[in-house]
Amino acid sequence: MGLSIEEIITALTINAAAAVDRADSVGSLEIGKKADIIILEYPSINFLPYHVGVNIVETVIKNGEVVNL
Repeated sequence: MGLSIEEIITALTINAAAAVDRADSVGSLEIGKKADIIILEYPSINFLPYHVGVNIVETVIKNGEVVNL
């Protein structure tokens, strides 16, 4: 579709939150928002297009708490 990796991440995070009218509480890392974060195994977002369909999640943080996988 011609999108950069950065544009895809934006579409999947803050833009998705805005689409369901929740951008004030989720969708980006800001003070006052819920800390829902994933930490990936790879050091760069440039690895994402090469690992579609593969679980590359190292850590999940939901509401500021680490969730065991």
